[in-house]
Amino acid sequence: MESNQLAEKQRVLAEAGQARHPFKEIFYRLRDPALVGDTVMRAAAQSWHLISPSEFSKLYRQVHGHTMCSVARLRGLHEGVKWVIEKHLDGDIVECGCARGGSAALMALTLRQLGERRNLWLFDTFEGLPAPTADDPDYEIAELFTGSCLGQLDEVRKLFQDQGVADGVRFVKGLFQNTISQSHIERIALLHIDGDWYESVKVCLEELYDRVVPGGIIQFDDYGYWKGARKAVDEFFAKRGIKVEMKRLDYSGRAMKRASP
Repeated sequence: MESNQLAEKQRVLAEAGQARHPFKEIFYRLRDPALVGDTVMRAAAQSWHLISPSEFSKLYRQVHGHTMCSVARLRGLHEGVKWVIEKHLDGDIVECGCARGGSAALMALTLRQLGERRNLWLFDTFEGLPAPTADDPDYEIAELFTGSCLGQLDEVRKLFQDQGVADGVRFVKGLFQNTISQSHIERIALLHIDGDWYESVKVCLEELYDRVVPGGIIQFDDYGYWKGARKAVDEFFAKRGIKVEMKRLDYSGRAMKRASP
């Protein structure tokens, strides 16, 4: 099958998957008043940053059409990049799960704004979300999202090229289980894990946590939203005997600094 035909097929499948889930998921989520309140606040924040003259808002407007991350989680990444530069922390910027590339582009734009150059690694299937597994407690809802969050590789590359921040960006296509262990990343200053499902988040932590430098930032996109993501994070730190202080960014997002070993 030619590449353009394959891309179109993937797009159709992703849209079909997205069309399956809205009402079932809405009824599932409405049982949590905290999420309802967070959704209202998220909409208000988005409206404000579309007109705000702030430094962050200007960057937000450049990427908001290419990401599903909330303003709070994008701001977390913005502040995280600023932190590692301010503290002169060595290491690359790594994002596991970039979808259409908006959150990673924001980090690249922040680096440029600060006059810094870092390697930026983007791991993704570039074919939409893989299927969850039986290890995901909310599997019946999660499996409806298989194939969604699709950002095709050419589309994501173009975003970085259009924004003028393509230098130093490495796109790694495939399942995390097949790609992360093969990557030649020595040190990580900021790690953004946006893998949604248990297995995806688990492999990111197992393969990359020890490469995060002391004081480095780890941000979890899905901790509060998907039970499998939260389960993977909690199990990993419990197994390591690590007491973690995580900052709540919003209903879903959490961020932490890696302590010294």
